[in-house]
Amino acid sequence: MEQNRITQLFGIKYPIVQGGMIWTSGWRLTSAVSNAGGLGLLGAGSMYPDVLKEHIAKCKKATNKPFGVNVPMLYPNIEELMDIIVSSGLKIVFTSAGNPKTWTAFLKKYGVTVVHVVSSVKFALKAQDAGVDAVVAEGFEAGGHNGRDETTTMVLIPSVKEKINIPLIAAGGIATGQAMMAAMVLGADGVQLGSRFAASVEGSSHDLFKEEIVAAKEGDTHLTLKELAPVRLLKNKFYDDVQRAYAAGASTEDLKILLGRARAKRGMFEGDLVEGELEIGQVSGLINEIKPASEIVKDLMQEFGKAKEAVKSF
Repeated sequence: MEQNRITQLFGIKYPIVQGGMIWTSGWRLTSAVSNAGGLGLLGAGSMYPDVLKEHIAKCKKATNKPFGVNVPMLYPNIEELMDIIVSSGLKIVFTSAGNPKTWTAFLKKYGVTVVHVVSSVKFALKAQDAGVDAVVAEGFEAGGHNGRDETTTMVLIPSVKEKINIPLIAAGGIATGQAMMAAMVLGADGVQLGSRFAASVEGSSHDLFKEEIVAAKEGDTHLTLKELAPVRLLKNKFYDDVQRAYAAGASTEDLKILLGRARAKRGMFEGDLVEGELEIGQVSGLINEIKPASEIVKDLMQEFGKAKEAVKSF
């Protein structure tokens, strides 16, 4: 396809970004997506500083293509992570779950291209004012940590497009080339996929979690825990425990105790499908196979091409 604002911004072949998901987006997945022509992102949210350093080094050996890192700003060791990123010479950072003003100027001082993840027009404008180079507008359908407003991707993308002038990446509910085409018709310059790449051969999450993604059907996920940080989960015993806690009038502190520590690691990385937190998007209901990342990118572009031709006949 022709170059556009996103492919030019990152120096990539296709306007496809792999979400930097916790416990899933290690160097194997990141390098595989970048080698296939998209932009791979390391998921720093589940990495201690030394682990991030190791994954950056391994990713550099595995690909000579551009790649970046997603950094959720709600973690306590954020300063150390940012120092590692700039000292490694990495030039693409996606920030999320925090105020974009906090780190954008620091990163840009080192020549880093900064992208911020938002869930509303209000936060898209704040990100643009903070000086980011692009935004990811993520709809309510998305997995993992999510916005509180429950705005769907189909509503969010044109709403954000109308108000900003920097490049726009659509996320949430995108796993096919047809959905990619739809997002771009609505005004996106590119797309970010999480769930589809979570069910990849190279994803670092547990095989049992990947199989659970493939087995998921429509309605098997739900956005919950808004009092802490909204998160979309596959329904399992832990999810049921959360719902029972709500029914019993649980306080925010009660929910924190129930969530505990390392619940997401237990579910997604260690494969505890009963007591673990299983973060995934609604689009898991459309994912029927675990595939290599290169095949996922190839399928996306083939489907996108067919969708583009189909639109011409309307």
